[in-house]
Amino acid sequence: MKKGEVYTGTVERMDFPNRGIVTIDGETAVVKNALPGQVVTFAVNKKRGGRFEGRLLQVEKDSPLEKTEGRCAHFGICGGCLCQSLPYEEQLKIKEAQIRRLMDGVCQGDYSFEGILGSPLPEGYRNKMEFSFGDAYKGGPLELGMHRRGSFHDVVSAEGCRIVHKDFSRILAETRAYFADLGVGFYRKLQHTGYLRHLLVRRAVKTGEILTALVTTGQNGLLPANPGESAEEAERRILEEWEQRLRKLPLEGHFAGILHIRNDSLADVVRSDETRILYGQDFFYEELLGLKFRITPFSFFQTNSLGAEVLYETVREYVGGDRKRVVFDLYSGTGTIAQVLAPAADRVVGVEIVEEAVQAARENAAENGLENCGFIAGDVLKVLDELTEKPDFIVLDPPRDGIHPKALDKILDFGVERMVYISCKPTSLARDLIVMQQRGYRVSRMRCVDMFPGTGNCEVVALVVR
Repeated sequence: MKKGEVYTGTVERMDFPNRGIVTIDGETAVVKNALPGQVVTFAVNKKRGGRFEGRLLQVEKDSPLEKTEGRCAHFGICGGCLCQSLPYEEQLKIKEAQIRRLMDGVCQGDYSFEGILGSPLPEGYRNKMEFSFGDAYKGGPLELGMHRRGSFHDVVSAEGCRIVHKDFSRILAETRAYFADLGVGFYRKLQHTGYLRHLLVRRAVKTGEILTALVTTGQNGLLPANPGESAEEAERRILEEWEQRLRKLPLEGHFAGILHIRNDSLADVVRSDETRILYGQDFFYEELLGLKFRITPFSFFQTNSLGAEVLYETVREYVGGDRKRVVFDLYSGTGTIAQVLAPAADRVVGVEIVEEAVQAARENAAENGLENCGFIAGDVLKVLDELTEKPDFIVLDPPRDGIHPKALDKILDFGVERMVYISCKPTSLARDLIVMQQRGYRVSRMRCVDMFPGTGNCEVVALVVR
């Protein structure tokens, strides 16, 4: 193979993350977003680590594993569900095989690889979506949905999305139609002008409570105003009408709150410079394993509520039934894991960098009557130097990029007998396991939990012992 040349071949298997393996004339290429059994045409971009990297140009022939019925209308266009065309059983087999190959290349000695557990809901499982405003093509009408695969600018409608409850689509469609009828424009990232940025929707599976937030810039002077009406008055009137229209929708769930969030950051992320409550409150409740959790707009919470119960049951099993004196729950988010483990510990200490999540964790623990949970707001790397307590057990649930090397060294310095590591990015887990094994630990058990059906992502839980 040569850089810049175009080739056609059959995908043999998938390696993590989302990379199809194609062999041509004895040379191997990895092609992102290509599924096993597909015949694909790809362009070679570069060579790295003895393998070529290819950019998918076209799927010439579907895989024999793929199904044609039941696909989302946006499949292959939206940047979301790569694996949706595969039966769910095949998705699980592919994910399990990918992660097994990755971990077998890292784990030293014998360890128990315990396969994969599926999501209780293969469709309609997500409890949170961040939809973007934009247009499907330059100069096109207002659109609201997900970014087109491979595009930073183009937006594809997410109405009818298969991985969320139908209430999401109803809220999305009403919001897009309302602002399109008014002629309100979206925020253009390069020019830094425009009003509409994102629509945040969170919906609890167990309680049916919905929290919705419209994220805009502060450029309310771009809104259509009535004669003699100030920009602030026009914005207030327009948002109140939007809120009232949402509340009239025939939803299966019910609104806990409808919010307006102002975000003037240049970064294309959902964040708040100012939050106003248009209706209700700025939080809602979800339930997991008999516990109740208060969730705010930016609280970290597993996006698959029923899958989270499967995940946390695995964590609880790996921690074991013998009572622990002190458990550290590092990267604790809203404290879900800490509270699930609280009955088996004298004290649980959670550390989380997002202050809003820590406050939510404290409130959740109080509401659940758990007095042995404490939560500290701060970076794990710095907080570990300030803690006077020594843990008997450590649970790690870091962000996608894994644990900072310096923080990992400090964690290992505690010398606990066992740790449970929960990872949403297996390649980050593999990297950190190499360091752990160099420091005298070994992997005892490992299990995959599919929290993201239709996509190439998967959670992995590992029990590491000294």
